[in-house]
Amino acid sequence: MKGLAAVQERITQKASRYAWVLQAAAGLLFPSVIFWGMEWLHRGTLFNDEFWNERLLPHPEAFILAWLFVLGVYTVLSQLFGRHWPAVLLMEIVAYGTGVVTYFKLEMRGEPLLPWDFQQLGDFMGVAGNVKLSVQPHMIVVAIIFIVCLAASCFLPVPHRARKRRGLFIRAGLTAAGAALSLGIFFGIYMSKEVCASFHIYEDMWMQDRYYRNYSIVTGFLTNLRVMQVEAPEGYSKEKVEERLDQVKKDDSGEPMYEQSYAAEAGKDAEQTPNIIYVMNESFWDVSRLEGIQFDRDLTPNLKRLGEEGASGYVYSPSFGGGTCDVEFEVLTGFSLEHLPAGSKPYQQYVTGQMPSFAQYLKEEGYSTVAIHGYYERMWSRNTAYPRLGLDDFISIEDMQDPDKRRGFVSDMEMTEQIIEQYESRKDDGPVFVHAVTMQNHTTYDEGKYPAEELVNIVEHPGLTDKTLVQLQDFATGIYEADAALGALTDYFSQVEEPTIIVFWGDHFNPFGEGYEIYEKTGYIEKGDTASPALRQTDLLIWSNYSDAATDLGTVASYEVSPIVTELYGLKQPVYFEYLLQQMDIYRARTRGVTVEPDGTFSQEMSQEQTKWYEDHWLLQYDQMFGDNFTQE
Repeated sequence: MKGLAAVQERITQKASRYAWVLQAAAGLLFPSVIFWGMEWLHRGTLFNDEFWNERLLPHPEAFILAWLFVLGVYTVLSQLFGRHWPAVLLMEIVAYGTGVVTYFKLEMRGEPLLPWDFQQLGDFMGVAGNVKLSVQPHMIVVAIIFIVCLAASCFLPVPHRARKRRGLFIRAGLTAAGAALSLGIFFGIYMSKEVCASFHIYEDMWMQDRYYRNYSIVTGFLTNLRVMQVEAPEGYSKEKVEERLDQVKKDDSGEPMYEQSYAAEAGKDAEQTPNIIYVMNESFWDVSRLEGIQFDRDLTPNLKRLGEEGASGYVYSPSFGGGTCDVEFEVLTGFSLEHLPAGSKPYQQYVTGQMPSFAQYLKEEGYSTVAIHGYYERMWSRNTAYPRLGLDDFISIEDMQDPDKRRGFVSDMEMTEQIIEQYESRKDDGPVFVHAVTMQNHTTYDEGKYPAEELVNIVEHPGLTDKTLVQLQDFATGIYEADAALGALTDYFSQVEEPTIIVFWGDHFNPFGEGYEIYEKTGYIEKGDTASPALRQTDLLIWSNYSDAATDLGTVASYEVSPIVTELYGLKQPVYFEYLLQQMDIYRARTRGVTVEPDGTFSQEMSQEQTKWYEDHWLLQYDQMFGDNFTQE
């Protein structure tokens, strides 16, 4: 009997040893599958030379650290639960959701999932019903792999789960080790720019898509937590701000920047209190720019006609595929998103109190100020941001009585009527500033949005797919109707006695159809060049009913639009606008890592002189956004 007992004990010990081996293998295997599954999801593939030769091999430290972080989190969860399957389930849900959202956000917006996106979930849900996303094959493959792992985890032994003292000590030790590993990486490495650099992880805040692909989704997301708090420029002080502003005043020649402008003609007699109407038209750009595509009508006859009677050019937009609020923030304030963490949304993160803006400035000059938007007031937190930017009243879709709609949105022609109505109700109290944001041509584009007989038809095209053609028809029809609404607005104000300036521009381009096919097949961009500056230049018109001086503006930053308005018409302007106008002699825009040179060419680099102006821009912007606002004293 003693011999049998000894044999049984040896078998038990051997089984126990194998169980520990299996336990350790599972503790390494499951977090590894979860980590690489998330990478596969957000990249679309892990099986090409681009990933291995340009991402993984040049940056192995980043991927190892990210994997160790995931391993640490998994160890904590599995030991706390005393089982593998709850840890696998929770981490697979997070990994799958993060990977898929990042993939689609990169496809639609050109940027990955960022920490501050979670502050904007309500805004996303507001438009989610209009966005059509298709499940990709690699998403199905990863889902199957995750399900297999979850099933396997349900049958694995956990030898130290028993409520014995030794087992509890082991679990507590492993939990502590996992926590130390993850927290050590997070606080000891990710939260320090200098330590990250020692691991060859370098900030790439302005090209987050490249940043995530170079260093992994885990590294990208967690290191971005470090930049949610904006740091002051080096040496920020009242003396430094005042010194720069004094230089601006000293360098002001008093001569108009544009020789053909109304300001140049009228001089000191220039009208000082015209009504000013801003119309930011959703997704507007003249699609007839694309070569090889012919439509059955001129899409933008009014834009072209009015461009011969006013100033016209292009806005270099900080956004693509969304982020309308970023563009209007730059236009209203003159502040550049280039100085802020990529993907951040100023309306929600930074406009938490009164903030200088063109609307605020005009309000102090005696203007009544109103914003109009053809959607819900809480979209992008406009209901809280607008009053803080000096817009006293806000008319949203909730305030409109049975508005005319097209494509399920408030129509652009309805927006024209709303603008006129607000002007008529306020004009007797002094000059009026209106900031209007349209919705009619919002993505997604598809058939059935317009009656067939009202669609713009495509007469000729360079072999575009049926899917792209259908969506192009929808988009082009919206551009045609936006142009008609612009014509109706200017026709009305051409008959008004009070001097009025109308500023009309598009907020951003959108992807539609089969990827970037429409841009690539027409030669608008090189194949695969999705970061092309051509995809950032939306149409800009600045027109008035009291001057027909035509001016070619070229391509300018959206944060330069308001200063240019004051310059063209000789309006009184804040000293900060004077700085931005002087900056245009050095560069026309610095947006999303691209410099628009004074001659209209593009580069990714900045000269020493440009860098100095760029840093001074941040100094003055920080002072007004986050500092003591010495600029306004």
